[in-house]
Amino acid sequence: MIEARRLHILRVVADHRTVTAAAAALYLTPSAVSQQLTALEQETGHRLVERSAKGVRLTPAGEILLSHTHAVLAQLERAEAELAAYGAGSAGTVTLASFATGIGLVVAPALVRLARTAPGIRIRVQDAEGDASLRMVLDRQVDVAVAVEYRGAPDADDPRLTRIPLYAEPFDAVVPVTHRLVGAPEIPLAELAKDPWIGPYPGNPCHDVVVLACEHAGFQPRLEHSSDDFRAVVALASADAGVALVPRFALRGMDLSDVVVRPVDGTAPTRRVFAAVRRGAEEHPLIRPVLDSLTQAAAED
Repeated sequence: MIEARRLHILRVVADHRTVTAAAAALYLTPSAVSQQLTALEQETGHRLVERSAKGVRLTPAGEILLSHTHAVLAQLERAEAELAAYGAGSAGTVTLASFATGIGLVVAPALVRLARTAPGIRIRVQDAEGDASLRMVLDRQVDVAVAVEYRGAPDADDPRLTRIPLYAEPFDAVVPVTHRLVGAPEIPLAELAKDPWIGPYPGNPCHDVVVLACEHAGFQPRLEHSSDDFRAVVALASADAGVALVPRFALRGMDLSDVVVRPVDGTAPTRRVFAAVRRGAEEHPLIRPVLDSLTQAAAED
């Protein structure tokens, strides 16, 4: 009999590609993870992983088992949801990870709504970048992620996740008040090719959006200043340190007196935001109200 716990460990190892990284995500020691993999190989009668100096990869038998693992773990999530519903499931804690703008835009309003409609549900929120939150869901560190599309993100039909679209926001150009293009109603990105740029660090999903938008305009942005905090990005632009692209909703509530914000001429780069849970968990009686409240908050914004 194959233990579901070991299937989960196999999937985390496949996701992280090293035993050490998988052990950290699972809060286990590397030796404990290795022991569980060995036990799973004994249960199946097949070698499932191959180790090398570069990490761990699945054997063909491991890939076959992984494809079934997605379905098995999703079905277990559904079973937990049905059992929770059977037991009324009207009170409990849901953990949620979201990037900062998402917290302000949809998570906080969803909490207000839940306090009225489902007072027995307690939400614990963690600030995490849009790419990190998906990994936290898959590693069972949180129940719900508010995440963004990014290069390398799991596909919409990924068998491990269920995704619910929330909103999309364009990026606007932010330039100093002394900039030569402050009088333009819209700013063509190609006109900013020779300017110094301010933007997020590589690895941040918004970094990819900025770089790809500039590449489509025919140039590589000269990123002289880096920050993942858009308030810092705007402050640097206010100091005439460069130009930037910033998600429109992230600009709300900021002091914009020393910068000019303009739409991008043509097709603006866009940040697409969605909620995600482990597949099968979307109907859990504690998680479903949270997803509904997030969707309603996004629709009303």
